[in-house]
Amino acid sequence: MAKYIYERKNWTAFSWHDKAINVVFGEVRIMQGKIIGQMNALGFSAKEEATLTALTLDVVKSSEIEGELLNYEQVRSSIARRLGINTAGLVQSSRHIEGVVEMMLDATQRFALPLNEKRLFGWHAALFPTGYSGPYSIEVGRYRTGEMQVVSGAMGKEKVHYEAVKPEWVKTEMDKFLNWINTDNSLDLVLKAAIAHFWFIIIHPFDDGNGRIGRAITDMLLARAEGSGERFYSMSSQILAECKRYYEVLQKVQHSSGDITEWLDWFLHCLKNAMLATENTTQKIMRKAEFWKIHEHTPINERQRLILNKLFDDFEGKLQTSKWAKITKTSTDTALRDIKDLVEKGILQQTDERGRNANYILVDFISD
Repeated sequence: MAKYIYERKNWTAFSWHDKAINVVFGEVRIMQGKIIGQMNALGFSAKEEATLTALTLDVVKSSEIEGELLNYEQVRSSIARRLGINTAGLVQSSRHIEGVVEMMLDATQRFALPLNEKRLFGWHAALFPTGYSGPYSIEVGRYRTGEMQVVSGAMGKEKVHYEAVKPEWVKTEMDKFLNWINTDNSLDLVLKAAIAHFWFIIIHPFDDGNGRIGRAITDMLLARAEGSGERFYSMSSQILAECKRYYEVLQKVQHSSGDITEWLDWFLHCLKNAMLATENTTQKIMRKAEFWKIHEHTPINERQRLILNKLFDDFEGKLQTSKWAKITKTSTDTALRDIKDLVEKGILQQTDERGRNANYILVDFISD
């Protein structure tokens, strides 16, 4: 009796019930068109901003799923530099972040290129530039030569969740997978992205980084499905939000006899939720674009521009003079002058608090 799906003969002849996924699949396809339409209605810089936000989230959240927290500003700056997006407040990025960004941009911006062994090994090497994963030395830029188990729990009390394909089968299985990715055009590309994710995770071909590379392959195929490297939603953010269910479904379907309906259903709902989350982001970006359109001739200095952009993004807490000074690296006197200037211009307004606790918010605006 086969314990895992890959132990069955012709295990990659996956089957599913169309009826069970047709409704959500149709919704996903309609939403993709709607989001692309909304984005095309935005100006060029707002569209760039949306892509930058989605890609940054994708890189940060894909690593967070693996328990690794990357610096958001470093990731954003690295992506902006590589895409030639002119944005304020760029910071230097670590070598590790540059590698993760490199992989994600290669997958999404060069989505039409074939996916071959050389490219995959390049992604793996970019993820682990030092040859180490944490304190452990790993095989980099090549398929694993050892057994692979997915375990959790304390030492001595480990629970084995999954035992991957034997190392001696990895190359054969990956050749078959890559050939399917590059030559099979019979499937809708959204479904292909879902199947590719599952198939790759089942093989688990690398010593480490399988989850991140699996999600990069998903992003590459979703970019192909849309015929564009512009990304407006983050699948990894949504997988992180639904992480528990993600692992539950994977665990269940890895024991199936080849019917992957439950996985496809979960994947399509996750993708739909990722796009719904994007609608909120799009609203923010449109509001920001609207604001700058109204104020294109208003004299605003770099410090003011930096803070105003932050207020439209994800500004945490209250905007007070001390926080302005800290973010813009200036004195509180300069900060107060900057704020007062924006109050006089009708851009900021003071809330009810007074004195040292005074804080400021954006004035509601509507363009003519």
